[in-house]
Amino acid sequence: MQLDSNQLNSHLTKTLAPLYVLVGDEPLAQSECLDSIRKAARKSGADERNSFIVERNFNWQQINQFAHALSLFSSLRILEIIIPSGKPGVEGGKALIELCANLIPDTTIIIVLPALERDVKNSAWFSALQKAAVVIDLKEIAPAQLPQWLAARLALQNQTTDAISLAFIAHQVEGNLLAAHQEIQKLALLHPAGEISHEAIREAVLNVSRFDAFQLGEALMAGDTSRVTAILQVLQDEGENAVAVMNPLMWVLRPLLRIKQAESHNENIASAMANARIYGDRQTLVKRALSRLSLRQLEAALQKLCDIDQTAKGMMQGDAWLELSRLCFGLAKVRGR
Repeated sequence: MQLDSNQLNSHLTKTLAPLYVLVGDEPLAQSECLDSIRKAARKSGADERNSFIVERNFNWQQINQFAHALSLFSSLRILEIIIPSGKPGVEGGKALIELCANLIPDTTIIIVLPALERDVKNSAWFSALQKAAVVIDLKEIAPAQLPQWLAARLALQNQTTDAISLAFIAHQVEGNLLAAHQEIQKLALLHPAGEISHEAIREAVLNVSRFDAFQLGEALMAGDTSRVTAILQVLQDEGENAVAVMNPLMWVLRPLLRIKQAESHNENIASAMANARIYGDRQTLVKRALSRLSLRQLEAALQKLCDIDQTAKGMMQGDAWLELSRLCFGLAKVRGR
């Protein structure tokens, strides 16, 4: 079964499938879909959640061992398999085909994949997933559709505003759904239910007196180590959750990686930027980052963010903020060759 992300909650009110596959690079949609499936699984009685991140030299036998292990806390479980590269390899492909043929009893399985290239979509393992799973396409919202998306999100808070204000917010967030989501949440905190005036919208959206995670991403791309350090300190002092900081960084690094991959294949960089929805002045910032950071560094950074996410959620030992600070400072201080 194929679903759009906005159809998932309706599906979950009727049934809970044994296998879900999330495909796409839109971080807000990915986070919300993961949370919705986890919530539905917990409502059905799943109290134990296990997560595997598939990186180089990953031992696929761990999945088989999990399938045959007894749950310590619950008869129902959640298993998440995150494949940041979208390429499980030969052994992984066989393991996924086997998993589709023999789903793990009493377990809700969630497989998380990035946007996939055409050859990967035609692979035997992905075809097996399409037949066995509920596949959720994490589509990015087109710029022309963003005002409508914003209106729908405001409606969930029992708030409305005029078309000019919706277009203004859409312009300010530049297609970034995480930033748009933050602005909508801010309006819920600042204003009661009902209609919000254009003046109130402008005042709320343009109030950038404090640092935020998106400014951290810009400082990182610019290679401004002093500003990266200052923003991290302010965010930590203000009690910002490490996970909330990582999501905007994902939004910054994933397009960089896609453009860098296109560059390594001698593809047209302008087209790659357009496909990654990088426009205007932001292209200069992205080009500066691409001149400093290698493909290997960007791949390693995204993998490290996945590890930090596990640490922040208590699934790995360590200090999430310390690791996040090291990663951001390390990427910012890299100098072009």
